[in-house]
Amino acid sequence: MNICWANTDSFNEADIVVVGIPDESKSHALRKGTSEAPHKIREISTIRDTYRRGNDISIGLPLDGITKKIYDHGNIERNQVSETITKIVAEKKIPIAIGGDHSISTEIIKAISRKYGPLSLVYFDAHPDFISSVRGYYGSVFYDVLDSIDIESSIQIGIRTPEKEEIDNIKKYNIEVVTPFDISRDGIHKTEQRIMNKLGKNVYISLDMDVIDPAFAPGVSVPVPLGLGNIEVTYLLKALAAKGMSGLDIMETCPNYDIKDRTSHLVSRIIGEVISSAR
Repeated sequence: MNICWANTDSFNEADIVVVGIPDESKSHALRKGTSEAPHKIREISTIRDTYRRGNDISIGLPLDGITKKIYDHGNIERNQVSETITKIVAEKKIPIAIGGDHSISTEIIKAISRKYGPLSLVYFDAHPDFISSVRGYYGSVFYDVLDSIDIESSIQIGIRTPEKEEIDNIKKYNIEVVTPFDISRDGIHKTEQRIMNKLGKNVYISLDMDVIDPAFAPGVSVPVPLGLGNIEVTYLLKALAAKGMSGLDIMETCPNYDIKDRTSHLVSRIIGEVISSAR
């Protein structure tokens, strides 16, 4: 089953390639089931973002429409991530990866940086994922990719539950953090400008769905109250896509704990909106 936004069966003619990575082997979350997200997101995308009138099927497009060619690569194993992403970016296509636990992002970021050099990482998450005392799991992603990013032009958005070790690392490496309280105070337009002024040339976006408040995205592996609204996050993602992105991942959707598939459907809509803005 392909995501509903896929509009070509040809990898060669695609501008954007969607890849599912159904793996949660590096997660320590009490909630299990993020490995089911790629299938569920595609399924709900097909059910809720398409309309049937007799034998005709149409898609509920974003208002801007979709002009890019989208290819759904299907699912891959964790040990295929580096090779697959390398192939996608070597052909100058944009990967959109669906996980799975957030540690998958580490291999994606490393693969893309080998093509483009140090990346401006825009990291949407309730957690900084900046643990350095333990490596190679979903809580150490930001530390694990330090050699692959440009710290000066990278930024974390939505952080609201850091551990003491992570606060120390944020201060040590002088990482800029935009909290939900910052966005509430400054407004979305000022926040957009703050982010854009920070970024360099090659921008990579990593989205942990727990950055969004559980009121909008209940089906995540580690929900945290006081999060961002779904419109705020999607607005910022669209702005980043319009600027130009080298890739995007969307991680930590946990269908087992969702409510009527609201989170999976939100992911589908986010992907559609990002694609509609991508340049």
